[in-house]
Amino acid sequence: MKIEQAIKQDRFNDEYHKLFLNLLYTAGWLNIRQIQFFKQYDLSPQQFNILRILRGQYPNPASVNLLIERMLDKMSNASRLVDKLDAKGLVERRKCAADKRQVDVAITKKGMKLLEQIDKEIGNLDNMVGSLSKQEAKTMNELLDKMRG
Repeated sequence: MKIEQAIKQDRFNDEYHKLFLNLLYTAGWLNIRQIQFFKQYDLSPQQFNILRILRGQYPNPASVNLLIERMLDKMSNASRLVDKLDAKGLVERRKCAADKRQVDVAITKKGMKLLEQIDKEIGNLDNMVGSLSKQEAKTMNELLDKMRG
């Protein structure tokens, strides 16, 4: 669907303004679908992101600062997200041997099993961009990277 139809607006200041609105609208569209997908696993997209980071670190734990550094959503409260994942038994907190003030976070076996289950269906999210060819996806990735500098 064209952005003009989606937001019922047919005039824009210029192509840059239209692109900006189109990116915002598309990000929201993707986010809603992501939220719906992860809801079946009782996770938020941000919680899933933390689990993926921890799986990448496995068997080593990660500090909360490392999680913040690597998260896709920089506005998320990583400590609060870790609290929620800990309450679900998907991660565990450990005192850091090298720095007593630091708390390390590690994914549990339960968390790993949940990610294995999600991995089987995660393609459903990728299909949201499946209307693009591989070359179009590559070009879009290059353009988005260029835009962010």
